[in-house]
Amino acid sequence: MPRARSVAYVAGTYDTKRAEHDYLRDRITAQGILVLTVDLSTSGKGEGADISAETVADHHPDGRAAVFTGDRGSAIIAMGEAFAHFVQTRPNLGGLISAGGSGGTSLATPAMRALPIGVPKLMVSTLASGNVAPYVGPADICMMYPVTDVQGLNRISEQVLANAAHALAGMMKFSLPPRATARPAIGLTMFGVTTPCVQAVTKKLESRYDCLVFHATGTGGQSFEKLIESGAFVGVLDITTTEIADLLMGGILSAGEDRLGAIIRTKTPYVGSVGALDMVNFAAKGTVPAHYAHRNLYVHGPHVTLMRTTPEENARMGIWIAERLNRMEGPVRFLLPRKGVSLIDVPGKPFYGPVADQALFGAIEATFKPAANRKLVSLDLDINDPKFADALVSAFDEIVGRVAG
Repeated sequence: MPRARSVAYVAGTYDTKRAEHDYLRDRITAQGILVLTVDLSTSGKGEGADISAETVADHHPDGRAAVFTGDRGSAIIAMGEAFAHFVQTRPNLGGLISAGGSGGTSLATPAMRALPIGVPKLMVSTLASGNVAPYVGPADICMMYPVTDVQGLNRISEQVLANAAHALAGMMKFSLPPRATARPAIGLTMFGVTTPCVQAVTKKLESRYDCLVFHATGTGGQSFEKLIESGAFVGVLDITTTEIADLLMGGILSAGEDRLGAIIRTKTPYVGSVGALDMVNFAAKGTVPAHYAHRNLYVHGPHVTLMRTTPEENARMGIWIAERLNRMEGPVRFLLPRKGVSLIDVPGKPFYGPVADQALFGAIEATFKPAANRKLVSLDLDINDPKFADALVSAFDEIVGRVAG
């Protein structure tokens, strides 16, 4: 019986891409790793895999009939869901690899997202040079572009597939052992314009906690929420809630409607703030929607354009945040930096806007419902002032309890 997490799973559509997946299998096997192949085809014509498509389809909550519908689109979605359930029943799964186009990518990546962080996951996909966010999500999936289509073996595809197979084998053979630390983990959120604050907080806490910092780029917030949901943290410092601005104003770095949802559901101790809510993110300046063209825009780089939020938008965000804070039943401290919410929201900087900031603070204060374990703290400091970092740490120690360094 193979030991836990020791087998590589090669999954794909064995009705159309058997040769490619058998090639992946052979290259991984040559590295001394056990392999199981899995058929994900929805046509009923796949052959040659160790695990049949019917076996995978049986893991759909509504059974295999929900998968083999005869409609390609719905069948792919259902098989992807079934495969995601299937992989969670395989304790020996030590790595997962697949290759394909849009259909194959949609079939395999839901299962990759369902696997724990750290389990090697590699998708050779013709979509890998485009926007992969819908496929990768908050997971540690490695996407590799095949150059040619994943259709037959040739001098290019063999090289790319071999590289992919060897990469998975290398990740499995040289996996990092669990980190030997007694320090509990905490999560923090950061953006470039809140970096001084988060770095100061991390420096003060890193002797007592394993500090995991998440870049608030939409996917970063989703990863943050996913780990909260899994119980990974004894507490969090959600200093940078900027993704809420993108959610409500149509920016490109939204983490979705469920931002703050994991805190509500898990009651994880929460210290939060309003970091970088002065901005909405867009790509190159030419991509900014026409109805925002007249706004205060700041070109942060060739592919990043920031838009200053207005008092009306800040009030809307304040209400949105406070309503979610009111639903948190765990310990909560939410800190307001009244002199500025980012590096460029201070006197002399392009997004300095005390009227807009006051609309944010006022909306939060008017909507927030204090409770014995839920408090709002207002400080006459900007978010990157060292004293604000001190206040965040003090609030965290208050609700989590000091852990000796």
